[in-house]
Amino acid sequence: MIRLEHVTKSFQTKDGEVHAVKDVSLEVREGQIYGIIGFSGAGKSTLVRCINLLERPDDGKVIFDGKNLLELSDKELRAERQKMGMIFQHFNLLRAKTIYENIALPLRMMKKDKQEIDRKVMELLELIDLVERKDSYPSQLSGGQKQRVAIARALASDPKVLLCDEATSALDPQTTQSILRLIKKVNREMKITVIMITHEMLVVKEICDRVAVMENGRVVEKNDIVPIFINPVEEITQNFINTTNNTNKINELIEEKHPLTQLAPDQQLVRLKYSSSNTKEALISEISRRFHIDCSIVFGNVEVIKDAPLGTLVTIFTGTDENIKRALDYTREHGVYVEVMKRGHID
Repeated sequence: MIRLEHVTKSFQTKDGEVHAVKDVSLEVREGQIYGIIGFSGAGKSTLVRCINLLERPDDGKVIFDGKNLLELSDKELRAERQKMGMIFQHFNLLRAKTIYENIALPLRMMKKDKQEIDRKVMELLELIDLVERKDSYPSQLSGGQKQRVAIARALASDPKVLLCDEATSALDPQTTQSILRLIKKVNREMKITVIMITHEMLVVKEICDRVAVMENGRVVEKNDIVPIFINPVEEITQNFINTTNNTNKINELIEEKHPLTQLAPDQQLVRLKYSSSNTKEALISEISRRFHIDCSIVFGNVEVIKDAPLGTLVTIFTGTDENIKRALDYTREHGVYVEVMKRGHID
């Protein structure tokens, strides 16, 4: 549905040229929820604005429904943009307009008749569960309610794609969950493709089918959601993923030289990630017997991502270096992500 080919975008500032997006290529398939994650300044918001040409790329192609948007006339581009709804971190509602009027605005710009506008607005108010607030003004709503209205307004033109630029960043965790549930409902029931721009891996974990990780204007890693959580390649991806579960606490304990992480010379502290519900018991038991090592579980966590159980174990392996190496190689061969977090040493 959406394909970016070698997209590049730079800006001139008083301090010189800033390369915001550098040679980015990716493909978003119809019906996907596709996450684009990165820290502030990574280029992700510029990239999403290149998709609907709010920012015009300096180079590359933006293919939407088989058309290169960069080759369209202004009239043709306006028609394609109507197929893309967009929501932002700060809602951008018109303060002097009621909720009903805010949602109706795109329909009026499309010159729809009054009856059709009313039908569509009421349908969207039902979707976002705010029918009783239709005559309220934005100042009378909570942050979550404002974002619901922004989503309804973005859906008014019946888009094929919903672009979400940090849509939950200004919200508390509970409200964030409610907005993510709404976006999933829109994706599932209305068959709308969603692109999520975020700096929060928890958002990606909760809602996305696939994710691209951006750093310094480039996409450094991309994959389906389960594989990227099990076996992240880039350090920045690993850091993002470690923020989503309590195993990250082990890193802090290592830095603090906590007694739990003090190892004997024949010990190694290892993080394992697996996607099979029976891996933990079966594989740990097998490698202990097969390679004559002791395995002591320090921490364990199991969660479900995209209907797949994803487990993490932090384990102390005790044995000879050779036996531990053979055990870890064997574990990797069985599709388990292995990270040696700390090795014991002789003082």
